Amino acid sequence: MLQQVEIPVGLDERSIPAATEGWIQQLLQRIEAFQDRWEVEQIEQFVAADYRFVYQTLSWVRETQLLTNNRFVEWGCGFAAVTTMAAQLGWSAVGIESEEVLLKHGRRTIADESESERKQEGQSAEDRSNSLTCRSGLDVELIAGNFLPAGAERLADDPTLPSVGHPTPPAYGTLGLDLDDFGTVYSYPWPGENLFHQMVFDRYGGRGALLVEFCGPNEVRVWRKIGDH
Repeated sequence: MLQQVEIPVGLDERSIPAATEGWIQQLLQRIEAFQDRWEVEQIEQFVAADYRFVYQTLSWVRETQLLTNNRFVEWGCGFAAVTTMAAQLGWSAVGIESEEVLLKHGRRTIADESESERKQEGQSAEDRSNSLTCRSGLDVELIAGNFLPAGAERLADDPTLPSVGHPTPPAYGTLGLDLDDFGTVYSYPWPGENLFHQMVFDRYGGRGALLVEFCGPNEVRVWRKIGDH
């Protein structure tokens, strides 16, 4: 059973560090450049969220909500913006992505964020961006795979939902974790998928864990699982 967490009015006025503001703007420019390239296949299911508002929400969650543990997972991480922000805010963050081209850009996001560590380690950006997982001074990891746990697709009443039907296996086996091992889950549901994501979280998420859903401009919903399904 899920219980919606009330979000305070004026959350979008919450201050953001200047360095984070600049980082978000640079990332949005990269995303825009990626989406404007005519010579590469576009990923229809990738749409950038309002990363300022997501950061404001996550920082509020971090400061005000009881967390069952410090593990954070982003469902369909794309350029890994939210995964990286979660790590910046102190979570042990994992991003799951099934599209290899997006996973490569997500690895670059993390690699760019850890430039100083990379220089100290003597590891090139190319070497790091070509690895299966990407770690840095931030506690962050990207995994190729499906964010849905095994069996979760059966909860969908519409087989055409964008989250359903990916050929890649669930990523949790690679992680050695289950969904209920994460205290915080972030998703950006495609229109019509909100209820499906909630049902998956309710069925497979951990008791007391939080689901943060970005639902569109100026709308984020936070849910807590308060009982066993």
